[in-house]
Amino acid sequence: MLKTQTRYAIDPATARTLDTEQLRDHFHVGGLFAEGEINLVYSHYDRLILGSAVPAGGKLTLDKVAETGTASILDRREMGVLNIGEAGNVSVGGTSHRLENGEVLYIGKGAGPVTFEGKGRYYVLSAPAHQTYPTRLIKLADARRVELGARETANERVIIQFLHPDVCQSCQLLMGYTQFAPGSVWNTMPAHIHDRRMEAYLYFELPENQRVFHLMGEPSQTRHIVMANEEAVLSPPWSVHSGAGTASYTFCWAMAGDNVDFTDMDMIAMEDLR
Repeated sequence: MLKTQTRYAIDPATARTLDTEQLRDHFHVGGLFAEGEINLVYSHYDRLILGSAVPAGGKLTLDKVAETGTASILDRREMGVLNIGEAGNVSVGGTSHRLENGEVLYIGKGAGPVTFEGKGRYYVLSAPAHQTYPTRLIKLADARRVELGARETANERVIIQFLHPDVCQSCQLLMGYTQFAPGSVWNTMPAHIHDRRMEAYLYFELPENQRVFHLMGEPSQTRHIVMANEEAVLSPPWSVHSGAGTASYTFCWAMAGDNVDFTDMDMIAMEDLR
């Protein structure tokens, strides 16, 4: 079963006027990872699609999505698939790829329908593409690891990059995830923005009775959205990117836009946050 929804872009002036429920309606994505379903959100921020596929031991095929306006979702798009569940298979273009937990499959433009099988819990990301790059399974050993932060500032973490110019060529989709050391809870602090590309986060490996406080908004007009395990959030280009959890967690980050340089960001001084 395929379920889709559309999220329209909100400008920062409008975002200042939104209450908690309105912020969640526009930016928070819950209800993902339902067994036997493919759930997609089509965002008007850089036309990114995010969602999930949970075949629950069976088989689900992703092909036509009306919101893309094409016969098949990948006719003019590329895709990244992260498995956050048990091992499973993802088939595309007549080839089946075995994804273990924590591995990513990159699928190039024009590859055709995508079939998800087994007990995997697949997080799906897709962005428009004007060039085709080869489909590739990226193992953990192939990913680029960047260690940042410190225990003293509660942000000791490792950034694991999969769809990144130094790892796997893509058109404009960047993707990876960040894992925290025990006792560390702050991500991306000091905060930053990157006005040339949006970002989406999926928070997972978070205990069910714990939460992440996702920070967003302009640096002088910050807001927060409370996130539970396996929930996603859309972060506009004009918004700060930061957050803190009540326990250690992992989050998958993905970006699309004008610039594929991961370091292309504008840092926000702590004293400028409001």
